[in-house]
Amino acid sequence: MFHKDEYIARRKQLSQQFKSGILLFLGNEESPMNFLDNAYHFRQDSTFLYYFGIPEPQLAAVIDLDENQVTLFGDEMSIDAIVWMGRQKTLAEKANEAGLTQLAPLNQLDQYLAKAKTQGRTIHFLPPYRAEHKIKLAELLGITPAAVKEQASVLFIKAVVAQRSVKSALELIELDKASVISADMHLKAMQLARPGMTENELAAAVHQVALTAGGQLSYPIILTVNGQILHNHYHGNTLKEGDMVLNDSGAETPMGYAGDLTRTFPAGKKFLPAQKDAYNIVLHAYQEAVQALKPGVRYIDVHYQSCLSLAEGLKELGLMKGNLEDAVSRGAHALFFQCGTGHMMGLDVHDMENLGEQYVGYTDDLQKNTSQFGLKSLRLGKELAEGYVVTVEPGLYFIPELIDQWQQSNEFSEYINYDKVQAYRDFGGIRVEDDYVITSDGFRKLGKDLAISVEEVEEIRSNAF
Repeated sequence: MFHKDEYIARRKQLSQQFKSGILLFLGNEESPMNFLDNAYHFRQDSTFLYYFGIPEPQLAAVIDLDENQVTLFGDEMSIDAIVWMGRQKTLAEKANEAGLTQLAPLNQLDQYLAKAKTQGRTIHFLPPYRAEHKIKLAELLGITPAAVKEQASVLFIKAVVAQRSVKSALELIELDKASVISADMHLKAMQLARPGMTENELAAAVHQVALTAGGQLSYPIILTVNGQILHNHYHGNTLKEGDMVLNDSGAETPMGYAGDLTRTFPAGKKFLPAQKDAYNIVLHAYQEAVQALKPGVRYIDVHYQSCLSLAEGLKELGLMKGNLEDAVSRGAHALFFQCGTGHMMGLDVHDMENLGEQYVGYTDDLQKNTSQFGLKSLRLGKELAEGYVVTVEPGLYFIPELIDQWQQSNEFSEYINYDKVQAYRDFGGIRVEDDYVITSDGFRKLGKDLAISVEEVEEIRSNAF
């Protein structure tokens, strides 16, 4: 945890955005794998973690704006819990570390909220992303589960997004740590991989680096020779000469902050010529996107710049043609780049995505395009500001099913040379990715340098075996 003053200040800043009512925070609960006492690794709700810092299950809290009081709801460990888990800090001790003095048993939360309702006071809550929270909110507020999402407080969402989007100096220290560990994970993969090894073996080695550093994974590892599958969590393939390995993985620090890096490297010692050409197209798009980062720039424009760079490279390969600005604006490039160039990052690898992409990545003046293929997957479009942390991750993905579908319908034939594209149908995918904080005059890469050029990657691969 940070010092208690950090959490006190965060709660004070949030409270100043409201005139009255109650702000309700639900912490996460244990999630059983297959029976009650066999649970998945516990992860606290990020917004609860941000304002209260206690990474323990079965907690809730309220900020009572009218009474100027913050109350933590939870229970002290029972003797049975102590027998199985050992003596830990008391709830009172944990509350003190978060700057909290008012405690109440968890079963009193419903009484507290019921009284507030009878007084006609507004209870602000955030949209739930867990089924148990939807049910709990419905019970606490006397509404149907279907109505919970609709009645979530937009004012609360916007206040949290505005505050959590700008990372403090303390948070940046944690995010640097996460990116450093993530870089170590990727270096380990590049050093160990060789033909005959399975993806499972590599994924296990990558996971070990995160655990050894005292943290966890910030998301399930994507490590695959089938890089054209954007979120591929299957690890059963065996690496062979001529394959490319796409590793998209990141570490989460013990404080809960995320890293998110991607590297693509040859399973052998060298990229094949066609792989090298495509890789350099992606790398150039990455470099152009990074150089565009600064306060006041809309990330959707960074995305367009990245897409245009990819299209220019694809035209040089003979895969695209025509007016490329028109091609990108209409979405023709999405045959090869189906997702967004990046997203916000912090306590969540897709920061605050549970609060709604329109609120996190866009504004009232900039609505997300939810219809155009490719653009609808861009999670971040709004104007960048100092303190934002974002990823930059362009890629090229050759998806046989998508190629066939577009060719059969003659989609964007004025921009795409399908005969030449068919030669790449089994090519796979390439992505590179790093994490950046927006500074007053530009950007700073988080963490430490990790091999990214063809020459740097091949040097590591040549020394690996």
